[in-house]
Amino acid sequence: MVSAPTDVPNHPVGGQDYPRTLEEFDEWFSSEAACGAYLQRLRWPTGFICPACGGRSSWTTARGLARCKSCQRQTSPIAGTILEGTRKPLRTWFQAMWYVTNQKSGVSALGLHRAFGFGSYQTAWTWLHKLRRAMVRPGRDRLSGLVEVDETYVGGNEVGVSGRETHDKSVVVVAVEIASPRRFGRIRLRRVSDASRASLLDFICDVVEPGSEIRTDGLLAYRELPVHGYRHTVKVVSGSGKPAHVALPAVHRIAALLKRWLLGTHQGSVSARHLDYYLDEFTFRFNRRSATARGLLFYRLLQQAMEVGPAPYRRIVGGTMLDPKL
Repeated sequence: MVSAPTDVPNHPVGGQDYPRTLEEFDEWFSSEAACGAYLQRLRWPTGFICPACGGRSSWTTARGLARCKSCQRQTSPIAGTILEGTRKPLRTWFQAMWYVTNQKSGVSALGLHRAFGFGSYQTAWTWLHKLRRAMVRPGRDRLSGLVEVDETYVGGNEVGVSGRETHDKSVVVVAVEIASPRRFGRIRLRRVSDASRASLLDFICDVVEPGSEIRTDGLLAYRELPVHGYRHTVKVVSGSGKPAHVALPAVHRIAALLKRWLLGTHQGSVSARHLDYYLDEFTFRFNRRSATARGLLFYRLLQQAMEVGPAPYRRIVGGTMLDPKL
């Protein structure tokens, strides 16, 4: 078992173990030692496991590392996570996560840059993209029950195109659980290369549990859903006299909220190359919209950050120079 430094309050991780207010946050995480001890308990919730020999017993060094009693290997709780290699204090990361999760509509890189006084805009932009990678829980459950699916298009206005044709916009598939006629459940979003049968069916098979009922419009690409184990309900929009948002209200509501969020929080300055990670953030926030304690979002983000691998800057930008508007 990892022993915590003596000056760290021993808050048990699990259940409701997260600060509820900013005052509690400052009390819990007043030092690097407190932050390190909290991360150790998140990283090894059932007790320390040495990555080298599998040993279960360790002690904490003065630098906050877990040292295996069997092989003497020293292991950092942030090794192999999105925090690996950081030069900033853990407390600053904790503060950034608290700030990001406690802003109901999120925060832009410029907003984070101004709030924390980072040396460059690039630092704030990179931090947010690292955190977005932690907003997808590994092995998360698929949607089930009644699920509405449709495509939307993200990007500026295009001239000379019609229907599902697009030159510059990104095609985003939206899936929404229907908990009741007036209540939505969880959502899933993904940018796809086109609205072809292969792209749409791959998305549905990845995010929706077989046996569920899929409600779509009359696009021919969805006709093979029963072959993949889904019940398929078609809401024909063309010629029905009903606008699309009436025939498929859930997906159109989510699409409208997504576009409003991208334009409001991020001023529409989101490139197609990074759009998937913004979709992940929107999904993270929407699926936790009913959380009564904002501290729970902080806890979930930090918990998932311990399960997601490193995301170095060069990997995030794909080996290209960063455009400040991306």
